[in-house]
Amino acid sequence: MNTLPYVTVDVFTSTRFEGNPLAVISDARGLSDAAMQRIATEFNYSEVTFVLPPEDPENSARVRIFTPTMEIPFAGHPNVGTAYVLGQQVEIFGKPVGDKLRFEEEAGIVEVELRRGEGRVAATAIRAPQPLTVGDTIAEEIIARCIGLEPGVIVKTIHAPVFASVGLNFAVAELSGLEALSAARPNLAGFQAAAGRQTTSGHDFSLFVYARAPENPWAIRARMFAPLDNVPEDPATGSASAALGAYLVTLAPEADMSARMTIEQGVEMGRRSVITLDVAKSGGIVTDVVISGSCVSVMRGEIILRD
Repeated sequence: MNTLPYVTVDVFTSTRFEGNPLAVISDARGLSDAAMQRIATEFNYSEVTFVLPPEDPENSARVRIFTPTMEIPFAGHPNVGTAYVLGQQVEIFGKPVGDKLRFEEEAGIVEVELRRGEGRVAATAIRAPQPLTVGDTIAEEIIARCIGLEPGVIVKTIHAPVFASVGLNFAVAELSGLEALSAARPNLAGFQAAAGRQTTSGHDFSLFVYARAPENPWAIRARMFAPLDNVPEDPATGSASAALGAYLVTLAPEADMSARMTIEQGVEMGRRSVITLDVAKSGGIVTDVVISGSCVSVMRGEIILRD
């Protein structure tokens, strides 16, 4: 019997069975693209990662990320979780594991910092692989239809609904408060109608909605819906959080600033996650976005490749 080991971790949490689950195949050599996709579909997590030797020996590994329906160029929680898993190992493809890793991904090089405590990896931090790009604005009626709400709950004081990316594209929109955020429900027909507005490749139309209190604008509560990717709701989305954080810092009046923000997600699903972002801006341009969070191990097992 030919088998392939895997581990699962809950990401952006230190409490098991909260956060966002991730399956990691830490040595995917020999797997075809089709096999990777079938395995990801079988897990039915928002993402599964497959780790391969790097093409450039200066890097630590090549990491491929699959949703239940497709491969994507970058995502936050898969990188944070994969780094956590690899950080437990003594070596990665024959190279010792230090405190810094570099992952080759379709979106570019993802730099990783392993944060240790009491001799073990306690958290990981990743740097977004691409600068912020902002796409078209989106009519509030389109956003409202996607989540079954009235257009009036879409807030446009700071920005209109818009596409934003630091490696993976999302529609982002602010809602009027926690009541509206909690009432949101994904409407598949609305997402199908909105999908034609996707402005960059990478995945199907995915919507990140959020609310924040005026007294603490860097404390954000969010939800992410991607039913076209077979992910009705995601409990933690680091790539969307990073895109939103970079965009909000870009819109801030200060030309030079550093902002630390927390994004709480997954509360409505019973899988609370906490994503920390550190965003730097110089001369009016965001120059650095770091996504960090804790992880906890959950399961180990084997995939049966053939009898």
